[in-house]
Amino acid sequence: MTYVIPRTDDFDLSGAGDQPAWRTAEWIDLLRVGRGTAPYRTRARALHSETGLYLLFDCEDRKISCTNLKDFDDLWTEDVVEAFIQPNPHLPVYFEYEISPLGAELPILVSNSGGAFMGWRPWHYEEERRIRRAAAVRGGPGAPGAAVEGWTAECFIPFALLKGLSGVPPGDCARWRANFYRIDYDETPPTHWAWRDPCGDTFHNPAAFGELVFSA
Repeated sequence: MTYVIPRTDDFDLSGAGDQPAWRTAEWIDLLRVGRGTAPYRTRARALHSETGLYLLFDCEDRKISCTNLKDFDDLWTEDVVEAFIQPNPHLPVYFEYEISPLGAELPILVSNSGGAFMGWRPWHYEEERRIRRAAAVRGGPGAPGAAVEGWTAECFIPFALLKGLSGVPPGDCARWRANFYRIDYDETPPTHWAWRDPCGDTFHNPAAFGELVFSA
């Protein structure tokens, strides 16, 4: 499965995905996978600039099933969206980014050798290497346990953060492997969504990733 990423000038993030640049990017509908049954629609889209990769997630929801987890906490234990980015599929490393409805983030580089994987936090995570991100809740307050209608999350992943990975920055028509996910905890068991079905009980399956193509 392939997704072509339009090119854009850099822009500010509001969390709501309301910048005109987003209109040039097609939506990807994430598919529900696993045993969860929450009926929420989940979508993602992407853009790229000379300096980095933009991602936008749009999630229908009824409740913010989060506490006050902080940056670098175990965000996947509560409502969250995730992006896995692998610039070079021949290397057993990829970048994972998670953001919650309340704007907490988890950026890690993952080393995955045959299913044995571990995440590493970025070093000198500041200035041009720091991810810009924002989240926005609609139909209710952005607070733990709040009744809502949905939420969105935007992030900008600078290529400077991924420096050292083969294939960064990407050239025209470059192809990166990737997958997009969501976990929602309104019901038990939690409900999972994915762009590409991970085909197992973990999202950490690079063989199941789709492909991002960077337009000129």
